[in-house]
Amino acid sequence: MAPDDHARRPERAVGVGADMYEIEATPETVQWGYFDNSADPVCRIESGDVVRMETVSHHAGDAPDYMMDDGVREIYESIDQADRGPGVHILTGPIHVDGAEPGDVLECRVLDLEPRLPYGSNVSANWGLLSDDFDGREYVTIYEVDRGTHTATACFQYEYPDRYDTPGRIVDPEAVDRDSVLEDVRIPVRYHLGTAGVAPAEDGRIDSVPPAVYGGNVDNRNFNVGTSMYYPVQVEGGLFTAGDAHIAEGDGEISGTAIEAHLDAVVQFRIRDDMEVTTPVLETDDHWMVHAFDSDLDEATRTAALEMITFLVENKGLSESEAYSLLSVAGDFQSTQVVNGEKGIHCKVPKDIFPPESG
Repeated sequence: MAPDDHARRPERAVGVGADMYEIEATPETVQWGYFDNSADPVCRIESGDVVRMETVSHHAGDAPDYMMDDGVREIYESIDQADRGPGVHILTGPIHVDGAEPGDVLECRVLDLEPRLPYGSNVSANWGLLSDDFDGREYVTIYEVDRGTHTATACFQYEYPDRYDTPGRIVDPEAVDRDSVLEDVRIPVRYHLGTAGVAPAEDGRIDSVPPAVYGGNVDNRNFNVGTSMYYPVQVEGGLFTAGDAHIAEGDGEISGTAIEAHLDAVVQFRIRDDMEVTTPVLETDDHWMVHAFDSDLDEATRTAALEMITFLVENKGLSESEAYSLLSVAGDFQSTQVVNGEKGIHCKVPKDIFPPESG
């Protein structure tokens, strides 16, 4: 989607305070299916500023009667199919952070996540781990959030007609048979941003599906309220975008998707000159998590180990041999996702094994 003269003007982000901005998800403030370092910013901020940004799911068409309001429908109707891709995710942004330069680290701290609508979609898709075992059959399961119990329950499931390969296709509710499933089963809600990151160094439209060193479709379910993701800045201003929000996800995301939903996110941005990262790094209350990606899980695991060793050497003052030993006795390697082409592994190291003064 090539922006017109008005699509990315800073006034699209309405200031609600000296350092607080708001970005509504509109046809002019989203990119459907790609990262692009030439895209004009929809918002310009300074280090330390806070942005409330709406994110919209590319799965709203799975149940338009549940997952579409007027604003979501406008995005679907206004962005032509030819202007989508090569990936699938609807991404809000980009946000330009003044002073961010290649080689810097951009911290994105999530302050709040709230669902726009209390529904989400999980697709057992043709790119899922067990697609061949299901003879290529694809299923959509719609979940509803119970805010009182902070859980999600299944509303219904249907077999997807044809093949799930068109971003944003809208399924007529009358054209499928919706069946009750997973009765009395409650899934803990874990709101998080599935796809988020800075703009890639490579020019042109970059597919939103495979994750990479700039972030993107990392799909770490731990990237939730109170956590910070650190990205190595690739281009001037960083140009942060986010979308593909989730209600819940298991490590691996084996069916091909999480519970895909619309979330409103409040994020604080800081340029960090006191740390070095070469791949996305997540900080939670308890752990450091370093991410690595490869089409082969063994190679992704090897890369995650090397990246965590580099992180510990650069930021914790360990030697390489000390870090290698530490990973074998205190590090955990988990699959982030195995369905995005470039599979993801994150290496976790607990923070409390280090002296308090070292962070």
